[in-house]
Parts: sequence; structure tokens; C-alpha cells
Amino acid sequence: MTINIPRLQRDIATLAFDPPKLRFGFYGRVSTEDNQDPEASKNWQMTRANALIEPRGGLIVAQFFDIGMSRSLPWKRRPQASALLDALADPNRGFDAVVIGEPQRAFYGNQYGLTMPVFTHYGVQLWVPEVGGPIDPDSEAHDLIMSVFGGMSKGERSRVKIRVRTAMAAQAKIEGRFLGGRPPYGYRLVDAGPHPNPAKAADGKRLHKLEPDPATAAVVKRIFALYLSGLGIFAIAEQITRDNIPSPSAADPARNHHRTGEGWAKSAIKAILANPRYTGRQVWNKQRKDEVLLDVEDVALGYETRMRWNNEDTWVWSDTIVQEPLVSVEDFEQAQQISAQHGRGRHTRQRERVKRSYSLRGLLICGLCGRKMQGQYSHGAPYYRCRYPAEYALANHVQHPRNVYLREPDVLPLIDQWLMQAFAPHHVADTIRQLHAAQPQERVKVTPPEDDTQALLAACDEKLARYRAIAEAGGDPATIAGWIAEVNTQRTAVLARRPTPTVEINKITRLSTDDIQRLVRTFDHVRQTIRQANPESKGEIYRQLRLTVTYDPGNNRIRVAATPDPDSCGVLVRVRGGTRPRTPSTSAGKRCACVDGSRPRPR
Repeated sequence: MTINIPRLQRDIATLAFDPPKLRFGFYGRVSTEDNQDPEASKNWQMTRANALIEPRGGLIVAQFFDIGMSRSLPWKRRPQASALLDALADPNRGFDAVVIGEPQRAFYGNQYGLTMPVFTHYGVQLWVPEVGGPIDPDSEAHDLIMSVFGGMSKGERSRVKIRVRTAMAAQAKIEGRFLGGRPPYGYRLVDAGPHPNPAKAADGKRLHKLEPDPATAAVVKRIFALYLSGLGIFAIAEQITRDNIPSPSAADPARNHHRTGEGWAKSAIKAILANPRYTGRQVWNKQRKDEVLLDVEDVALGYETRMRWNNEDTWVWSDTIVQEPLVSVEDFEQAQQISAQHGRGRHTRQRERVKRSYSLRGLLICGLCGRKMQGQYSHGAPYYRCRYPAEYALANHVQHPRNVYLREPDVLPLIDQWLMQAFAPHHVADTIRQLHAAQPQERVKVTPPEDDTQALLAACDEKLARYRAIAEAGGDPATIAGWIAEVNTQRTAVLARRPTPTVEINKITRLSTDDIQRLVRTFDHVRQTIRQANPESKGEIYRQLRLTVTYDPGNNRIRVAATPDPDSCGVLVRVRGGTRPRTPSTSAGKRCACVDGSRPRPR
């Protein structure tokens, strides 16, 4: 064997002067609550990270960046942070250490103490600029530093919340400013001039105020007049619906796509009668956001936000009338007195809140009105109920019983039986054939998204032009210089992007028989789970299968469609187990079966 000594010496010298680079994964986070630009934030965080690792021969090979995630969310509830934690357990993850650009953005409160042990367990270093390199898990000083940054992050968030709420309270009380949200029924939003904040004004943001809506303001006045004349809220709802006046959801369908908008609800009348903004004053702080623990037994899971109503004595009223009143203060106060008198003398027992499990929660639809049926326990058993005429005052317009009930134990056995039959071993071949035949035959043309570089550059140039105009008009030079520097950073980041050439490809969406067969095999564990699952577990299975259940009370029949993938299959069954099943009929992608039985009586 011949050894090339000069070449070997060159290779050794190359390794000595060019050692292999340490591979890093990068983690960053940006919140969109204060209108931060995600691209600019990511760039400066990566710049700090690179400044730390590049002198040591480091190279970022993987990026994990959460956008729009609050710092208060634990790592497991942030999509990219959770993906990073999962990658730590993979020996083939592709990086040896993790670097962050700013600890306050990564860790909040005690999150460092809950996360660092995972890094230590898998032998992955965590590099932080404030430490000057990797964190030593055995160093008390490093633990103290990171704990301080977590406390600073929590304190900064608390201070921001206090400042924002205090400022909004002052703006509502002193200025009577409209602070956002949808306008009340009867009003519409109109322009109120440029935003007083120079930075927001430079971005084109403007103030808004309320003015009477020509189409709906008269309806609000009529509701108050009818109520003061002695009519109840249900009679008012029926009368207005009978006159074909669009309800609030029908008048604004873009913001109420989740509602049918077919009639006036009693709750809508009640909300209008209780809204003090119709007196012409601005009212703020009627609701608040509370952070409650997801699980009191596991505090590490963090909090979730709940909207709750404030007491009336905490509402913030404007000092003056800021919009045209639709009702007088006297009429509004009289309406509140009448409402209070209607409830006087009632002794309503406070119901104990009990968490119930409904397997078809959110999946069962009334075939008469198209709305989701609500779960309700009755006589110790779960039912599903659809209340339509009493709630929407449409007894004279819709052929719908006052109440439609469906007993859950009468439905689940039939659904489970069909699911187990559809994916049973002796039916697999037939199911595969139906799923394959139900796929679309045509080819789908897929076009990659167009490059938006020019549009982003134009937006940056427009901002720069506005900033220069403000400077020429006598704006603060220091403030404007900061704006211009930020936009220039964004513009540089856009120019550095490599546009992807636009190409058109044809992609066949059809799956082969082997693909579907592999898919169907994964449902064998579903059959085993259905046999012993409790109602809560069954509900999760139904959601994973993407079941949709439609109940037709007139024919006493439900239609169930399972779409575990882009293909679909369906079934028709009768409610309440019968004596003899009919012969199943099949069609492309659907398996149907009917079972006769008695009919639940609508009430």
C-alpha cells in the first residue's frame, strides 16, 4: 500500500486550521400583540445568536421560530418550541447545541427551570448571549442569571398590561375614544381623523367613531319603545321577526358566519336593552380577560384565557356624550328598572356546574334547521336537544317542533357497529375498493405561490417616503431616524431573500390501492378501542375520524359520514335498535345500512 506523504500532511494541516463546525439549532419567538414585524424580529435575534457562536466556529443548521405565541405559554404549548423539545430526543436531529437570541423571549417565569433539565438529559448544550456561551447546568450563578431573566420577562409583561389598561381607561373616560371591536347594532363605524400617535399615523392608521346606521338605528328605537309600552322581550322578538326585519347576525353576516341569522333571538333583544352605549356615551371595561390554570394538579401546563363579565361599578364611562344617542338616558334607565322588576321576587337556585361528557359534542346537526344540537343530561342519561322556535321566535315561519330530543345511548351503538363492520377484516377488501373508487379522477394543477418581494419592497419604500415627509414637516428627528432604520432593516431582509421561481406542475391526488390498504390497517386499533372506550374517549375517536352526524327527526334517521382522509364514506341508520337490519346497499365511497326502530318523540 502506497501512502502519499505530502497529501496526508496537507490534509492534517487543513483539519488543524479548519476544524469541523459546531452545529446549532436556533430558537426564537415573536409576539404579534404589539404589531411587531416577525421577519425583522427573527433577523435581529439570529444576528445576536450568530455573533455568539460564529467566533467559536458555530453554524446554525436548524431554525425553530414561534410567531404570535405569548411568552406566558409553556414550551410544550408553543408549536416550534415543542418541535424543538421533540427533536432533542432524536439522535439524528442534525444539530449538537441550541442557541437563543434573547432569554426574555424564550423563557417566562419559571419556564427555564422546567425546560433546562430536558436539555441536560439529552446532552444538548443551551447557548445564551447573556452568559457568553453554553449554560453550565451545575452552576448556581447560571441558574440565578436565567431565573432573573425569567422574572424580568414576567414583570415586563405585567407592566405592559397595566400601562395598556390604564391608558385605555383614560382614553375612554376623558376622550370618549372608540377602542375597537364591532359596533353595536344600530351604529356603524366612520372615520374620525388621523391617529394621534405619530408612528401609527405614519403607518396610515386612523381613529374611528360611531354614528347611527340608517338601516338599523330605527330598529333599536322601536325595540326600546315596544319594551317601555309593556311588551316582553319574546313578544318583541316575534313581532320584529314577523315584520321581516333582519336580525343582527343577518344584518352583518361577514362577522356572524357561525350563525343562521334566520330570526331574532330573545338574547339579542335583551342585549340591546341593556347596552348603555345607546345613550351616546362610550362605555369600556364591560369584560375582562382572566388567566386560569389549565390543570390545578399540573401547574407546568400554564394558563388559558377566559373572558368574563365585570360588575357594573367597574365599567368606565365617558365624561361626555361622544356619539348621537339612539335613546334618552331617562328611557334607558326606565328600561333597566322594568327589567329589574321582572326578576324581582324570583328565587333561582344556583346550579352546580358539572362537567359532562358528550361523545357527539359538536358533531350532531339538526337536519331541520342546520344548527348543532346541544348536549343535555336528563334523568341521568345524555341527550341532544335542538330548541328552535322558542329561542328564535320563528314558530310561524319554520316547520320545526318546539324541542327535538335525541338520546345518546340510542345512537352510539349503531355508529360503533357500523365503524367496526366497515373496518372489520372480512370487509377490508370491500372498503378499500369503495374508497379507491370514490377518489377524484381529474388531475389537480398546483402552482407554487408567487414571489412577493416587489410588493414588500414597495411597502417599505412607501413607509420611507411618509417618514421623510413627516421629517420635512418638522417631526422629531430622533424618532423618525429610528423608524427609518427599522424599515431599512426590513428592506435589507427582503432583498436578501432568494425568490423561488414560479413553475406549474401537475399533481395526481389519487391514492393507490396499496396506499389505502396501509391506511385502513391503521384503523384496527380503533375497532379495539371502541369496544371498551368511555364516552369521552369515544368522542375523541369520532373527531379523529372526522365524523359528521345529521339527525332527521321527521324520518327518524341519522346520516353519518366518516372522512378520515380526503376520501369519504357514509352510513344511514335508523335511531333506536330494531329487530332486523335491512340489506346494506353500497355506492362509491359510501357504506349504507338502515335499522328500523321506534321514533323519539319531538316535544
